[in-house]
Amino acid sequence: MLNYDSVSIIEATKLQIELRQQLILETRLPNTVKTIAGGDISHNKGSDTVYAGIVVLSYPEMTVLSYSLIESKTKFPYIPGYLGFREVPALLLAWQQMHEKPDLMILDGQGITHPRQMGIASHFGLLADTPSIGCAKNMLFGNYRPLAPDKFSTSAIVNKEEKTIGYALRTKKDVKPVFISPAHKVSVADSLPIMKNCVMKHRIPEPTRLAHEKVNLLRVGRLSAGFYKADIQGTLF
Repeated sequence: MLNYDSVSIIEATKLQIELRQQLILETRLPNTVKTIAGGDISHNKGSDTVYAGIVVLSYPEMTVLSYSLIESKTKFPYIPGYLGFREVPALLLAWQQMHEKPDLMILDGQGITHPRQMGIASHFGLLADTPSIGCAKNMLFGNYRPLAPDKFSTSAIVNKEEKTIGYALRTKKDVKPVFISPAHKVSVADSLPIMKNCVMKHRIPEPTRLAHEKVNLLRVGRLSAGFYKADIQGTLF
């Protein structure tokens, strides 16, 4: 089991720099993507208990096929830019519990739009060795030009060298955008159309929205940890 409890910030920074050398920012997906998953974490403020959830959906239909929920402990503090050290171990437990792995993972957080290109989505994607994209609710790194107010308007997120590293994507008219960036085994260009296909009627795209929903139900005791799979009728058991 992966454990970062005793890792210092200096050590964590060094590890991020080492890990980013292994990132693959070229698309390594099946010719036809059939399943996509969202991953998220929930926790109570001041507690070392974390609740991790991964929800698998059909793609592009966005029908829930299964989900995996885990309750775990961590001593690594909540520090922006280092969330992978607090959250990835629990997410990997939820990943390992899954009977079948999705073609692509979407995580609530940054991919390469991070000072060291190692947001939580990149951290998870690399360790799980799976294609991954970050879908964050807030910006962490980079700049972008203002978007038009319409749904699906986009603006490239660029670094100091003016290189495109992700996209701001407006998912509803006149609503704050979400921030898309490739994480591992997906290109910058391919990350945007994939995420557009995941947008339905909510601001947050379906994979991470549903993962957020399920993991919060776990946190408040309305769901139990475990693996749940849908039957032919779509009922989860």
